This record gives sequence, C-alpha cells and structure tokens, in this order.
Amino acid sequence: MAKKNESEKKNFLNIFIEEISKSSLTIILLAIFTGLILGGILAASTTPAIYKAFGRSFGEGMYESLKLIWETYSSLFEGSFGNLSKMIAALFSGNAKTMESAFKPFLESLVVTTPYIFTGVAIALGFQAGVFNIGAEGQLYMGAIMAAWAGWTFKGLPPILHVPLALSVGTLFGALWGYIPGWLKAKTGAHEVINTIMMNYIAFNFSEYLIRGPFEDPTTPFKTPLIEQSAHLLRFFEGTTLRLHIGFVLAIVVSVLVWYILYKTTWGFELRSVGLNPHASRYAGMSSSMITILAMTASGALSGMAGAVEMLGVNFRQTQALSTGYGFDAIAVALLANNHPVLCIITAMLFGFLRHGSRVMQINTGIPIDIISILQAFIIFFIAAPAIIRSIYRLKEPKPALELEKTA
Repeated sequence: MAKKNESEKKNFLNIFIEEISKSSLTIILLAIFTGLILGGILAASTTPAIYKAFGRSFGEGMYESLKLIWETYSSLFEGSFGNLSKMIAALFSGNAKTMESAFKPFLESLVVTTPYIFTGVAIALGFQAGVFNIGAEGQLYMGAIMAAWAGWTFKGLPPILHVPLALSVGTLFGALWGYIPGWLKAKTGAHEVINTIMMNYIAFNFSEYLIRGPFEDPTTPFKTPLIEQSAHLLRFFEGTTLRLHIGFVLAIVVSVLVWYILYKTTWGFELRSVGLNPHASRYAGMSSSMITILAMTASGALSGMAGAVEMLGVNFRQTQALSTGYGFDAIAVALLANNHPVLCIITAMLFGFLRHGSRVMQINTGIPIDIISILQAFIIFFIAAPAIIRSIYRLKEPKPALELEKTA
C-alpha cells in the first residue's frame, strides 16, 4: 500500500512538472527572466569602465560587470517599487511626510501603469476580433486633446458633471478614430494596419495644428489652456505630491468589464468567433463586418479613454512636445497577456513599473533609459518564439490534442 502511494505521488509529481513545463505562464516568466539577463549583459558591454576593468584582470572585469548589473536592476527596482526598508520604517514612524516620500515610487508607477491598462485592453479587444489596431497612439492623442478641450471650454460645472463629460468627449473621439478604419475594412476590404497607421499621422498632425492654432493658450505658446479644476480626476492623496488618481481604479473596472463582455455575453462570443474564423461565423449567421466595425470602435474608445484619463488626471493641458508611446507599447502589453483583458492589468504593471523605474536607474547608474526599451523587446521576442525558451531551459513540448486524449 505504501509503495502504491509512493508511486502515485511520483506520478502526480511527473504530471505536475510536465504541466508546468507546458504552461504559457512559465514561458512568459522565463522570457522575462531571460530578457533581464540579456539586458544586464548589454548594459555591462556598453559601459567603458567595464572594458578598463577587464584590461586589468578578468576577475576584476567580471566583478565590475556583476556589480553594475546589480546596481542597475536594484536601482530599477527601487525606482519602481521604492526602498522596502524605508517603506517599513515609514509605516512604523506614522509621519505623513516620511510615508509620502517612501511610497511615492510605487504609487507613481501605478500612475504610469494606468494608460497601459486602457490601451493594452483596447489592443487585446481588437485582437480577439481578428483586427490589428496599430492606431491606439493616435486614438489616445485624440482622446487627450478633445478631453482637454472639454475641460477648459465648459465652465461653472460641478465635478460630478464636468469629469464624466470630459471623459465622454475624449472617449467619443477615440471611438471615431477607431470606427473609420473599422468601417473601411468591413466595407471596402482596406487593411486596418495601413489605415490605423495613417490615422495616427492624421491625429498627430491635427493635434499639432490645434495646439498651434485654435486651441493655443494666448498666454502660453504651443500649449492648450489649463483645464478647469472641476474637470480634474479625484486624487486619492489630495494635498500631497502623490498623483495616484481614480483613473487607475477605472482602468481596473474597464478591464474586468471587457473580460465579462468577451466571455460572458453573446456579443463577446460572436466577436471571438469572428476573430477565430470569420468564414465559419458568417456561415453561422453572424455579421462579421458589423463585428469588425464594433470591435475597432470599442478599441478606439478605450484608447481615447486612456488619453482622456491621462489628461484629466496627470497633464491638465496638451503640449506640442507631448509624446507618450503608450499606444505602441500596448501591442506588447496585449501580446504578453495573450490578449486576455484581466491579464493585461499584470502585463501593464510590468511595463509601467519598468518605465517609471528606468528614470531612477538612469540617474543612479548612468545607464541610458533606452535599455528598458531593448529589455522589453527581448521579452516580446522570446514570447513570440517560445521554442527558443523551451530549447534553452529544456522544457517539454506540449502534446497534440489527439495524443492527450489517448493518454487520458
């Protein structure tokens, strides 16, 4: 009996290890780990001091390389999350100023994460419907500048009306910027990748025209007027330098709502069906053209909401030099989450924390902030090519469905 139990335990352990090795989550985690290793090597190999250390001795070169990599990632971590010992000490001190300083890096990372969640979910929604929305950046721009317009134009409104109005205007214009390429794809067959890229250029240049023309602040060149105080999103720590606002909570709610729509409603089922096989969906009586238009419009609306939230919660005015990059990074956020809206929250946090922490990393170590973009590229590269990760870490290939049925 004891031998039987031991055999069952071994069998269970083997099955568990095999399932872990096949898990897409394992691939993602190992891709992140491998990206961090390669990013560290790249940071060390582009630092002149490391070459000088190797010139003196191999041991000193390795020591300096490991020291640089440690300092780089510890600075990145501290810039993203804060200093753990300082955070614990601040909690026990009870001093408001000390706590504000200790928790600021973590809370600022959440501020940076917020537009990543919106745009990541927007791209994931498009992917689920089989459309590739490259226009999230332009949709975000339009949402931001039109929310700013609503923010300074309507005066005397209470916040309970002004904030939803400005958010709605930004979301509406983002939806319009998604509707146009969606309609063109459904009605004319024009490829959405080309159309959304062109819509980006239109959005960038149209925004620049507005900022330098009808929307320009008479007292401040190349900027729009500041939005009214009544259009500001609620901040959780008013009276401090902490900028975390209610938009972060809204982003979480939106991602869960999109998940519910995709997986718990008829429209979501039809959207995913069209994304998997538009021909079979059409044969089953679904309108693939209507689904395409609605999906692109909804994707654009979410991206426009990202711009509106960023404008009403952080920037408060549009400037000519504004360049976010959120819309382009969102493609990686969605792919890393396997186009799952809720998982986009986690992957958006990864990108948001890396983006904010990289600023501290650059100040402390002198490593260019661009190393983070390269690190992100490494991670996405390994996610897109899981066979490389399986080969490096000797992971088992997942069995085909028929073979799994036979073994079962």
